[in-house]
Amino acid sequence: MIDFNNTEIAFSSKSKSELRNAYVLFNVMKYPSIVKLGKFASNIALNIHFPLGWIVKPTLYKQFVGGETLEDTTKYINFLKEYNVKSTLDYSAESKKTPAGIQATFEETLRSVDFAKGNPNIAYAVFKPSTLTTDEVLCKASEKREELTIEEVKAFREFKERFMALCQRAYDNNVRILVDAEDYCFQDAIDELTDDAMRQFNKEQAIVFATLQMYRHDRMPYLRRIYDDSIEKGYYPGIKFVRGAYMEEERKRAEIMGYPDPICKDKAATDENFDAGVKFVVDHIDRMQLFMGTHNENSNYKLAALIDEKGLQRNDQRIYFSQLLGMSDNISFNLAHENYNVTKYVPYAKVRDVLPYLLRRAEENTSVAGQTSRELKMLQAEMRRRKK
Repeated sequence: MIDFNNTEIAFSSKSKSELRNAYVLFNVMKYPSIVKLGKFASNIALNIHFPLGWIVKPTLYKQFVGGETLEDTTKYINFLKEYNVKSTLDYSAESKKTPAGIQATFEETLRSVDFAKGNPNIAYAVFKPSTLTTDEVLCKASEKREELTIEEVKAFREFKERFMALCQRAYDNNVRILVDAEDYCFQDAIDELTDDAMRQFNKEQAIVFATLQMYRHDRMPYLRRIYDDSIEKGYYPGIKFVRGAYMEEERKRAEIMGYPDPICKDKAATDENFDAGVKFVVDHIDRMQLFMGTHNENSNYKLAALIDEKGLQRNDQRIYFSQLLGMSDNISFNLAHENYNVTKYVPYAKVRDVLPYLLRRAEENTSVAGQTSRELKMLQAEMRRRKK
């Protein structure tokens, strides 16, 4: 059985100094008060254009980001391939939602798809739909489309054109592309477009992947609808599973707006929903493809066991495990060592533009039960092993 506690394999790529630096960083992130203070100070610094690179680059940026440019990511892509781990390119800049900023993000994401073309070490590209338009337009198009103004109709049409252009470029380049999930208030419009893109571009194989946040209790019925629709219309759905990233905000908004809470009642229900979705896709792997993005060890164990139980090849290209760069190396590198398909999200962007992403990573490590303590435990174990 695969052993996620094997720190020798998990950290074989890290030097002693890199282990120490990671340990110090995660040790700081275990304190919510420090993370909140850092977020507050960073937002002030961004607003007054105070230079942050000198403190961010050697710490959070170095741990979680692949570089400022696509070209910078090459060293990480080549480094990961030495350990049988592929890369997923993720342009993680969160620029202001001006027309110029939206267009720049769109063009850079197109470049990432072109960059991935023909590179066997890049498994996927990815994009965040909300970076391609304003939050106001996307929310209104999802919840109250009939109330869109003439200008908003034009802006939504431009959003759809950008969305489909990215999927078209992925299809032309034979690069699988992940459509990231978003807030509940955005998701209906994104689901609609993703469904259309899968019908158009997934006729022979899964190119476009929908992302299902399984802390939503409506995602299993949606998954079954996708499957039934794919049988009827003749395409191969690509499905990416994550647990979800906006629980507190979603519950608060549902209460304020007066609609039913879209989130599962508790973590146990979310875990059950997540594992049921993964099993459904594996059970129908002749018609679907799977990307499982999670740092949950139990879910990774279950999928690895399911692949073996089904008699599938561990490196079956229809199934990928995934974790974020700089996190859960004990999962990624041990799975890859056992010849399962693994990809790391490799974010890239300039320091100022990627800072919101980095702050979310710090908050995630603080808020997810046991995440930081698990990282620290693994790092400590490997440092002790090396001393012996």
